Amino acid sequence: MTIHQACIQLIDALEKLYGSGEAKSITRIVFEDAFGIHNLKRQDALSAEQEQQLLQITTRLLTHEPVQYILGVADFYGFKFKVGPPVLIPRQETEELVHWMLETMEKKALKVLDIGTGSGCIPITLKKQRPDWEVSAVDISREALELATENARLNKVEVLFQELDILKEAQWPRLVRFDVIVSNPPYIPQREAALMPENVKRYEPQLALFVDDDDPLIFYRTIVRFARRYLQPKGWLFFEANEFNAGEVAELLRNQDFKAVELKRDLSGKKRMVRGEWGAE
Repeated sequence: MTIHQACIQLIDALEKLYGSGEAKSITRIVFEDAFGIHNLKRQDALSAEQEQQLLQITTRLLTHEPVQYILGVADFYGFKFKVGPPVLIPRQETEELVHWMLETMEKKALKVLDIGTGSGCIPITLKKQRPDWEVSAVDISREALELATENARLNKVEVLFQELDILKEAQWPRLVRFDVIVSNPPYIPQREAALMPENVKRYEPQLALFVDDDDPLIFYRTIVRFARRYLQPKGWLFFEANEFNAGEVAELLRNQDFKAVELKRDLSGKKRMVRGEWGAE
C-alpha cells in the first residue's frame, strides 16, 4: 500500500466519527508524528511494520481515543510535548493565551507562576520564548508534574515544578511573590459534560476538566484571592475561561480591585481569555 493510499484509507475510516476536516487533521498528525512522513501524497509503499502500526493506531482511533494519547506527543506553539491520560491535551486556545501574555509583558526578567500546569505547556513555552524569565508551576497531580518535568527536560529549559493544591490555603505560604500569574483551571460544570466530545469525556482527566455545578468559579475565586496576596504591585493575572462564564470571571477581577481588566475572544470568536493588572500599591 502506498503512503497516499494509506492516508486516504485512514481519512475514510475516521470521517464518520470525526468529520472530514478533523479526520484529515488526525491523519496528518499520525503520519508526521508516528512515521515522520510530511508529504502525504507520496507514492512509495509503507513497510509491513508501518502498515501493522497504522492498523493498531486506526483501531484505537475508532474508539475515540485521542491521537495525541495514542502517539504520546502533542504540538504546542511549535514545540513537542509528551502527553498521556494524567494531563489535558494542549489546545489552540491555550496557545492564544500564551501569545497574549508574551504580547502584554515587557521582555525584562520577570517571575511567573502557572497554576494547574498539566503537561507544562504554558510555563515551558514561556521559558522558551523568554529565557530570562524565572518560571514556576504548580499542580495537584504528581503524575502530571512528572510529565511536565520530563517535558521541560526535552525542551531544554529550567522550570520549577511543585506539587500544590491551590484550593488549600494552608499550602500557600511556601510560595514567593510573582510578576505574572497564569492559570487554565478546571472550569466545565458537570451539567455541560453532555456537550463535550466523546474523546474528551472518555479519555482526558476529569480532575482537570470539571467543577461542581453549584460552584463553577471556585478556582477563579481562589486564584484571584491568591493573586491579591502573591502578585507584585502592577503584576498581571491571566486566565483561560469557559466561554459561557468568562464575563463573570472578568467581573470577579474588577470587583477585587484589578485594573485594566480585559476579556478577549479566541480565533473562533468565543470569549475565552481574561487578564487584569493588580492595582494595589
